[in-house]
Amino acid sequence: MAVSIEDIKKLRHMTGAGMMDCKNALAETDGDINAAIEIIRKKGQAVAAKREDRNAAEGCVFAGVNGNFAAIATLKCETDFVAKNESFRALAKKVLEVALENKAHSLDELKECSFDGRTVAEHITDEIGKTGEKMELGDYEWIEAATVASYNHFNDKLAAIVGFNLEGVDAQVGREVCMQIASMNPVAVSRNDVPQETIDQEIAVAVEKTKQEQIQKAQEAALKKAGLNPNHFDSEDHIESNMAKGWITPEEAEKGRQIMKEAGEAKAANLPEAMIQNIANGRLNKFFKESCLLEQAYVQDAKITVGQFLDNTTKGLVVVDFKRVNLNED
Repeated sequence: MAVSIEDIKKLRHMTGAGMMDCKNALAETDGDINAAIEIIRKKGQAVAAKREDRNAAEGCVFAGVNGNFAAIATLKCETDFVAKNESFRALAKKVLEVALENKAHSLDELKECSFDGRTVAEHITDEIGKTGEKMELGDYEWIEAATVASYNHFNDKLAAIVGFNLEGVDAQVGREVCMQIASMNPVAVSRNDVPQETIDQEIAVAVEKTKQEQIQKAQEAALKKAGLNPNHFDSEDHIESNMAKGWITPEEAEKGRQIMKEAGEAKAANLPEAMIQNIANGRLNKFFKESCLLEQAYVQDAKITVGQFLDNTTKGLVVVDFKRVNLNED
């Protein structure tokens, strides 16, 4: 039977599929709209299967709150062109809305939540059929607390949520803390929340860095004592380059190498362990101040920490949890 342009437009409006896809689906089903919708959906599943090995690195990240529940939902696609498409953005916002309404506590739970008679996962498959791009749910985070707040960055690729220990926290305070989280990317609420594995790694790096600095100082002092410029010997490449430029002779180069070797070995064998540990602990403390939310300098007033800002706002107010999702690399 002949397919009318009105039916094609109707099907396109209902599915978002291309005009030719709608025309072919209607022709295949003799004008049956519902059957044509299923064909288009199956096509979306087929496209999804073909695209499974593709990289979905673009998309949208949206955050919001529902009572004492906050969530961040990420819908990913292959290109920024699709990420800016209104249909895709509308679906991403709907996914967040559904997550908040259902207070989904996991990505798998969110996938099975339904709206308009179909699951979130099925709606994503339908959207794949419209664009031909791979799409998938990305990071999903949630918080439940006495008060929650959210923040969406202007590019829709970065969002943050935060939970407080007290009820009735001013919305602007919540937003400002979320903005702090978005911009400063803390690793934990406080130093007590930093995983021991992370602390051990930071200490190990700090100890090694301090040892290398002490050895380098000893080498520089020995070079100066021998009348050589330490800047000419800071790496083997520079030694070779400085010889080529005539700044040091081959004999000076060899002498400098020998001095560095002997001074370095002597210092490494006699490093003051207590001093090394004290310096490393200082560096760990600096890490805590830079990486723990409540100890970070408050971006709106660097004279105080985030913890002090909250306590000044309401005595005893603290953050109990936060989440941050950035689709781009930090």
